[in-house]
Amino acid sequence: MRLRTFERGLAALLVVALAFTPLASTVTANSFNDNWPVATAVSVFPFDDDWENKFRAIPKAENLKEAMRRLSAEPHHLGSVAGKRNAEWMRDQLKSWGLKAELEEFDVLFPTPKERVLELVSPEKFQAKLKEPALAEDPDSGDADQLPTYNAYSGDGDVTAPLVYVNYGVPADYEQLAKMGVDVKGKIVIARYGGSWRGIKPKVAHEHGAIGCIIYSDPKEDGYYRGDVYPKGPYRNENGVQRGSVMDMPIHPGDPLTPGWGSTKNARRLAREEAKTLMKIPVLPISYGDALPLLKSLTGQVVPESWRGALPITYHVGPGASTVRLKVVSDWKITTLYNVIARIEGSTYPEEWIIRGNHHDAWVNGADDPVSGMVAVLEEARAFGELLKQGWRPKRTIIFCAWDGEEQGLLGSTEWAEQHAEELKQKAVVYINSDSTSKGVFGAGGSHTLEKFVNDAARSVNDPKGKETLWEVMRNRRGDEKRTDLRIGALGSGSDYTAFLDHLGIASLNIGFGGDGGGGIYHSIYDSFAWYTRFSDTTFEYGQTLVKIAGTMTMRLADAQILPFEFTNFAETVEGYVEEISRLPKQNVDLSPLSVAVGKLKLAASDYDRALRAIARSGSVPADVRELNRLLYQSERKLLSSAGLPRREWFKHQIYAPGFYTGYGVKTLPGVREALEEKNWAEAAEQVKVVSRTLDGMTAQIETAAKKLRGQ
Repeated sequence: MRLRTFERGLAALLVVALAFTPLASTVTANSFNDNWPVATAVSVFPFDDDWENKFRAIPKAENLKEAMRRLSAEPHHLGSVAGKRNAEWMRDQLKSWGLKAELEEFDVLFPTPKERVLELVSPEKFQAKLKEPALAEDPDSGDADQLPTYNAYSGDGDVTAPLVYVNYGVPADYEQLAKMGVDVKGKIVIARYGGSWRGIKPKVAHEHGAIGCIIYSDPKEDGYYRGDVYPKGPYRNENGVQRGSVMDMPIHPGDPLTPGWGSTKNARRLAREEAKTLMKIPVLPISYGDALPLLKSLTGQVVPESWRGALPITYHVGPGASTVRLKVVSDWKITTLYNVIARIEGSTYPEEWIIRGNHHDAWVNGADDPVSGMVAVLEEARAFGELLKQGWRPKRTIIFCAWDGEEQGLLGSTEWAEQHAEELKQKAVVYINSDSTSKGVFGAGGSHTLEKFVNDAARSVNDPKGKETLWEVMRNRRGDEKRTDLRIGALGSGSDYTAFLDHLGIASLNIGFGGDGGGGIYHSIYDSFAWYTRFSDTTFEYGQTLVKIAGTMTMRLADAQILPFEFTNFAETVEGYVEEISRLPKQNVDLSPLSVAVGKLKLAASDYDRALRAIARSGSVPADVRELNRLLYQSERKLLSSAGLPRREWFKHQIYAPGFYTGYGVKTLPGVREALEEKNWAEAAEQVKVVSRTLDGMTAQIETAAKKLRGQ
């Protein structure tokens, strides 16, 4: 998966400057004891500049390029020979750099297609190609081991029915269809990519009685409407197809047969019929070349203006004489995945873990998604290996993870997190994720207790295109030069931070570069080394800078005497979320308990700030700093509810979650917000109580931490 795509318009994070929104702050820098290496997020405490500068001098752009050339040379999807070979190579590289590294295996359900048929049977005959041709300009596009164009976890079926165009296929589109008098029951729907995550489209179609779903890439989203198509330009050509999973991840990610526990070799598994995240109807992705004859054949009402794509036709809704046959049959096999896990043992607090991850599997060659991000993680690990040779040792344990099976539904990271859940709850401090990366502006999303920390790190690393820092570039893109803090985005789902944040309550960040340039090769055979080196981060200077900023964050977290969690920005952010839901229809639902809870949270956050700055001015270290740090990194756990969200108990975080009908896109205060949106007043009232209790728990944790700072 990746973050810079039109499909993720509602995603938790876009890796662009707009991921940052302004946040008022009264905190200013102060001059404190230069000999006390405590990490905070507004430069009020110094860092060990010597080691940081040594680290940032090590990463080399040519290393990133050569690693990408190797890792993207063959299709390396889950279960492929090349995928395992890549995992073994990364393990061996990490060992050679001085890290302890191993492969950790899980066995997961991974269907691959046996039969795919899509044809227009009336009023004319048309057989969809369902294939992406190799290009002479791209030597990797003709590899023999490519997965065909399909949607993993589609239902099996052979159906023939009238066709209906449903725009993006989100709930609002079906409301419009109802107004137009169009019913999809017993029909096959065709939806364009965009507007929400792809798995939402067949889910909503099935809820409205459709018996099949086709998803196509319209050129308005990522084809010729945007610019020249590949190989002349970066955008999707008429034969490009977006593969992808349609697992119902808003219920839970990970192996569909082992929800909530690790899919080890001998694990208990549900019967496939019991799995809640498998699609019930056949689903198939197609190119706009294959979609054109289908859409052109439709009659009926002309679509609303906002539903019109960029194909040279008049878009009609149907149904009418246009009848299609859709057949999907998969091989529902158990497949072994290979996570690469490497560590540098901490010298002082080995039981506290800083976890850094990205996935290594791709739908095909995946130079952009995910190799561009994976090679940055590897180069970061290599740089730390060089520091180890020079005598540096992190105070906390650093764990590097290369996840397998991310594309199918965050399989590798979720199974690892579920398998090691109890240990992670005790030891995990922060998880830092990066997926794909490109050229443009640094962006971040994640836990708002780390917002100041992110801002400070971004002030410490220069943008590759000039003398400005990453923070200054982001600020200038916003056009607000007076802002002290830039705000990070909230996370929903869509990448490997999900299990850590949403299920286990581990503070998480998702970082990367993007926003400059475009692309239309997502999940296609054209996501290749040739495409990336022609149209994306061609010099690998942004990837090199990602290594520097990610490594700076990792080093500061690993070495901070007091962990850089601060709570004022978090409290203000939650206050904003409460204000947002207060504007929704609420039918006598009393939101005042939330306002009261937020008020107490803000007071506790301010008190912690005062105590922290008093400690900094004194230059002393709290007597029980280990317990203080435990309280700080355990604070995110206080935002969980053991019962989870309504109808999806796996998601336990009460502040951030993917939306039930957005997939990747975040819903903040999800229990309350979605109940109000669905006009379920009783559930909304109950969720207000749940969230209020959750915030009170966070408040108590912060108050205890402030007392520890004061030696109480």
